[in-house]
Amino acid sequence: MDVYLVRHTTPDVDSVVCYGQADVGLAETFDMEWSMLMPKLAHLVNPLVFSSPLQRCAKLAKMAVDHFNFSSPHTDARLLELNFGDWELTAWGDIPQGIVGEWSDEHVNQAPPNGESYADLHIRAKAFLADLATDKNNKQALIFTHAGVIRALVAEALNVPLREASRVKVNYGSVTHIVADAGVTRLEFVNR
Repeated sequence: MDVYLVRHTTPDVDSVVCYGQADVGLAETFDMEWSMLMPKLAHLVNPLVFSSPLQRCAKLAKMAVDHFNFSSPHTDARLLELNFGDWELTAWGDIPQGIVGEWSDEHVNQAPPNGESYADLHIRAKAFLADLATDKNNKQALIFTHAGVIRALVAEALNVPLREASRVKVNYGSVTHIVADAGVTRLEFVNR
């Protein structure tokens, strides 16, 4: 199955603020970013459509469904961004830097207070992909999600350690294409 992972467009939140599962809205550039994304999706033929439940993904999914007459999107909590727990909507500079540094060094296995680790995110993203791959009736899936999920699935496709996934740049409003076939996942492209 061809799986197209779309990162939401630019959120309406200051870049110095930690956000993951906080349900922030979208920036005023949404319409412009949508017009740039549209041609990248035009080749799809009635894909299964899934979205993170957060509004920054759900709004984009609805735009695609309405514009291309795709079937209604299914929301799936496994597509949520990393849960930063107590750090959600806090300026990075207001979080004690020793704690942030410790977490940054070990973010794969260590969670922010009351949050989740990147390994936890990877497990749920991988489970979503495994469930999706069992659908033999569909050839394409269009997934509206977040950078953390996309990076985790790219790491899976490349069979690289999760720590390396954080080095993959995933732009707002970009498309990443992976193929899930017979238990094997491979990467086609990132950031188109």
